Amino acid sequence: MSEAYIIDAVRTPRGIGKPGKGALSHLHPQHLAATVLKAIKERNNLDTATVDDIIWSTSTQKGKQGGDLGRMAALAAGYDVKASGTTLDRFCGGGISSVNFAAATVMSGMEDCVIAGGTEMMSYTAQIGAEEANAGLKPLGMGSGNAALDDIHPQSHQGVCGDAIAALEGIDREAVDALALESQRKAKRAIDENRFAKSVIPVLNEDGSVALDREEFPRPETTAEGLASLKASFDALADFDLGGGTTFRKQITRRYPDLEFKGVHHAGNSSGVVDGAAALLLTSKNYADKHGLKPRARIVAYANQGDDPTLMLNAPVPAAKKVLEKAGLTKNDIDVWEINEAFAVVAEKFIRDLDLDRDKVNINGGAMALGHPIGATGSILIGTALDELERSGGRYGLVTMCAAGGMAPAIIIERI
Repeated sequence: MSEAYIIDAVRTPRGIGKPGKGALSHLHPQHLAATVLKAIKERNNLDTATVDDIIWSTSTQKGKQGGDLGRMAALAAGYDVKASGTTLDRFCGGGISSVNFAAATVMSGMEDCVIAGGTEMMSYTAQIGAEEANAGLKPLGMGSGNAALDDIHPQSHQGVCGDAIAALEGIDREAVDALALESQRKAKRAIDENRFAKSVIPVLNEDGSVALDREEFPRPETTAEGLASLKASFDALADFDLGGGTTFRKQITRRYPDLEFKGVHHAGNSSGVVDGAAALLLTSKNYADKHGLKPRARIVAYANQGDDPTLMLNAPVPAAKKVLEKAGLTKNDIDVWEINEAFAVVAEKFIRDLDLDRDKVNINGGAMALGHPIGATGSILIGTALDELERSGGRYGLVTMCAAGGMAPAIIIERI
């Protein structure tokens, strides 16, 4: 089997994902994706006619984010028409899956140069969500009237699931707030020390002026007292009538009838709503040698794992164990861990279950401080892990994250 190498990784700064308020919210999603594709092309003097495929991740593929964003963004970025593109959806996990799929095509020997990445403009998807809610539309498995799916695998709201998991695991409000505060501290240190400088590229407006060249979401002024004062976000939502007497809480307690839980998650210890995009260039050894490209890392192993969709957020731990087994490694071999902070309980449970050294987990902060642009986050985290391995001299990095439907993709990379 051929090796798949990461040649480069770039991303945009993350802008606040509120319509009309975030620095990127006025831009088209294709523009954001084209920005990172242009950077990959220019930074590596890439002959785009030799790009075999572009595998892109976007979770909400509707409206401006529909219509195969991978291909359309490549054309917008001035790529040769020979560079084809496709777009996938694994909810939050798509940004890892796009890299895994790209690696697979290279490792199979069928392709030599593939770009992977993702885009999500949550300022735009928020508008779509509001429009659908106003129209009375509900997602499958969430009191949708799809009796077969609701009866077999009822799926609650992710925030409500996070609160339920915290109760099941005995993780209290103080613990999740403490992790959120640490995420802000780590992100501030990373920004102050320019640890993201190698990967982050500015986003320009159509007229060439700078739209955003720095992280917009972090709140370094966050304090423990401030977090403690925030009201839990999902208590009222847990008991909201979805129709026919169904609530998000009932969807969980149908499977866990003895479980009582209350809210511990809020805006400060949940992932930030942001806009962003990322891209990685993967090639075979022959392609890299032929074109004078220096690999930065190789793909060691990847895996996918499903888990209980009722709780939805618990697949990262079994995914990490699975990919470690595939790689023939143990947790002690991993120098850099990236677990997406969708909600604080996800990362806290991950650390506890695997008994990890906290100094090796989300070293430069996570989504609670920096934000989570759904379909792009996985690709961002792989680039973040690579940058940190190079900065610290580490060898192996493992990246995983929960995804809706009770899933988690995972990947292990090795610094070269």
